[in-house]
Amino acid sequence: MESLSPVIGQKLVLPARTGSRHDPAVLFQPLFGSSGWNSSKLVKKMRIRAQAEQKPASSPVNCIDFNDPDWKSKYQNDFEARFNIPHLTDVFPDAESYPSTFCLRMRTPTGDFEGVYPSDEEWHGYINNNDRVLLKVIHYSSPTSAGAECIDPGCSWVEQWVHRAGPREKIYYKPENVKAAIVTCGGLCPGLNDVIRQIVITLEIYGVKKIVGIPFGYRGFCENDLAEMPLSRKVVQNVHLSGGSLLGVSRGAPTVSEIVDSLEERGIDMLFVLGGNGTHAGANAIHNECRKRRLKVTVVGVPKTIDNDIMLMDKTFGFDTAVEEAQRAINSAYIEAHSAYRGIGVVKLMGRSSGFIAMHASLASGQIDICLIPEVPFNLHGPHGVLRHLKYLLENKGSAVICVAEGAGQNLLEKTNATDASGNIVFGDIGVYIQQEIKKYFKELGDPADVKYIDPTYMIRACRANASDGILCTVLGQNAVHGAFAGYSGITVGICNTHYVYFPIPEVIRQPRLLDPNSRMWHRCLTSTGQPDFV
Repeated sequence: MESLSPVIGQKLVLPARTGSRHDPAVLFQPLFGSSGWNSSKLVKKMRIRAQAEQKPASSPVNCIDFNDPDWKSKYQNDFEARFNIPHLTDVFPDAESYPSTFCLRMRTPTGDFEGVYPSDEEWHGYINNNDRVLLKVIHYSSPTSAGAECIDPGCSWVEQWVHRAGPREKIYYKPENVKAAIVTCGGLCPGLNDVIRQIVITLEIYGVKKIVGIPFGYRGFCENDLAEMPLSRKVVQNVHLSGGSLLGVSRGAPTVSEIVDSLEERGIDMLFVLGGNGTHAGANAIHNECRKRRLKVTVVGVPKTIDNDIMLMDKTFGFDTAVEEAQRAINSAYIEAHSAYRGIGVVKLMGRSSGFIAMHASLASGQIDICLIPEVPFNLHGPHGVLRHLKYLLENKGSAVICVAEGAGQNLLEKTNATDASGNIVFGDIGVYIQQEIKKYFKELGDPADVKYIDPTYMIRACRANASDGILCTVLGQNAVHGAFAGYSGITVGICNTHYVYFPIPEVIRQPRLLDPNSRMWHRCLTSTGQPDFV
């Protein structure tokens, strides 16, 4: 059994950007030839869209025969099969269910049930297992529409439904026998303590007495000097008032087999995993190993990534807080630049492969002149480069502010070939590089600029969740517990079109979610900054 690190690394490799079978120019050429619908301008726009949301090789959209009159129903059937969420009864067909112990009409906290569970048939607060949420809500009329996500060239409307999250009337565990564990992996993110707190509180409402935290990520399962931490409502009552993680975080991990061995030895029945793409890849591997060994263990993920780069979800927790906190850095950069003679402020924000934080922070601040993101290539030098536009800004405004995502412009930097403990490529510092190039450029012009560089990354990561994220974390934590008691495993909980849903983990980790350069939101950002194309 391999270590989790290679599993994580493989999930984060971006597919080929051009000339692949996922390229619309290639995908639809057999149907439309080199002319007609597949015009060069349209193909260019669709290729940009494809770069933002590539379909994996196994995606049914690559295999559709649009000449088949039943292609739409076949696509829907395939979608339903892929988004069907794993359940304990898949492995244990005779698994016994019980009336839920979760009922908010009960006037006192749940106690010792001793095999007799309360059931209130008058309470209609449960979610039916057949409830669904619509994944896509816009019916695009044309593939040329801004941000269009079309399955076929005619942009046919194809319904895609995902499972609604929430408490079920039947549960598959006796709460008094359950031992639940929580683990937080990867880097810090605002809201980790909020999710931990709400998972513990909801478990106790169900009647669970044995709740533990696994310290310092996956490594806490196998390092002897890291003891599990007993958790209760009393322990977690005020943890959400501070940032960081009560349990600690780390990257890297032991092997999947070792982790599952530890789950067996500890007698853990439910595992709640808080983390991003890589962490979820590990959670899915743990889920599969548990099924292989026929262990009645549910593994439920809660998507944690400050970059907001998890597929299919409206947003992930920590993102709103990051955007809000980034305003402080941007405002400082603006004041420094505006107060200096020929001042330029450079702010580097998080975003390894996705520029959501940089884009939203730029929109929110209204103080950014140039926003640079990983999804949109740019040149620093040349007649249409960033530096030339900075010269124009200084001549006309007297100052300028740049916001750049950490993963932007990596083609301009020397490759290090180094990786972190999770297998992610270690990026060069694009912020420092841009700062140096700006100074060099204006010095050579004989009219130096006063450049201030701010990197607020660790200040943002370590802060407490704001109100918006606090609500999101609360509901995610609650629904994670509901999903585990309902018998679902290998799932993650997220928000989709303002509703909370369960996704099968493989569908959300196939690649990072990227910002669409043809989306209306990016167009709005360009309108706000007034920046030209830097190519």
